[in-house]
Amino acid sequence: MGLFKDLLKGVAGELISKVQQAANVNPSTPASSSSNPHSGGRGSFVDTHEEAPERSDAESLAHFENILSTSFPQYSVQKNVPVTTLAGDATDSFQLYTTRPTQSYKAEWGQPYTFVLSEGGVPKGIVMLGSGHSHYSNVKYLISRMYAKKLGIPYINFYNQMPNERAYVVSRINKFMNI
Repeated sequence: MGLFKDLLKGVAGELISKVQQAANVNPSTPASSSSNPHSGGRGSFVDTHEEAPERSDAESLAHFENILSTSFPQYSVQKNVPVTTLAGDATDSFQLYTTRPTQSYKAEWGQPYTFVLSEGGVPKGIVMLGSGHSHYSNVKYLISRMYAKKLGIPYINFYNQMPNERAYVVSRINKFMNI
């Protein structure tokens, strides 16, 4: 065990020396936050692009309401629409997970659709908002997406923590809805 420790110390020491030489950092002085964006040190890289302000869920909802009402005036927009409003009280078997190929799912278990865009009372598109990676892992979202697919309605998801700038949202909705 002692031989292994000594060998590891030697390799690690050489590696640290090479990294310090490559970075041209003096190990006796702490990394400073100089004006040079690549001055070395942990977390000292400066991104020149402005970060979009992070929105709360309520702010994100209002942001999307504004975009949908002004950029898609041809559609009526409904908020928080239960899956059963579109699919009825359906109970289906379909594969959400590979480990449960014929699991039965009910429409009432789905996450309510954040926005449903309708034209003449007919649903034309669904816009879902979520936080984190909930759209890919949460069974409620998976059920909602599956019923939208069964109904042939485009299902578009957006993450609240992303900037979701107007041009991006509009182009993505246009793409999904073939506008």
